[in-house]
Amino acid sequence: MALATLGVVVLDCPEPRALADFYAEVLGGEVTSDDGTWVDLEVPGGRPLAFQAAPDFEPPAWPARDRPQQFHLDLTVEDLDTAEKGVLALGAKVLDAEDRSRTWRVYADPAGHPFCLCAC
Repeated sequence: MALATLGVVVLDCPEPRALADFYAEVLGGEVTSDDGTWVDLEVPGGRPLAFQAAPDFEPPAWPARDRPQQFHLDLTVEDLDTAEKGVLALGAKVLDAEDRSRTWRVYADPAGHPFCLCAC
């Protein structure tokens, strides 16, 4: 028997609404609340995400170990090239997408959190 269920994944960041808007565009979600320091994002067919203000936030230095990633999101897509164009237009940065033979590519969201686009 489980002791708990996963409620929400929370990402610390300097600008919660801006990061919520980024993921709303990427995942098709909708912001349901925003108090300036905490923003909730409902994601169709998945767990909600939340974004919490962290004024001293320092993004991971992937793949360096001095500021490790701690976690990342794997986002399933149908077409890697199309999804890549979309996330880059929204402000993502390429971290590791040179090997075009792989079924996944690594990016950083606008706050610097690593995430992967993974072909289904």
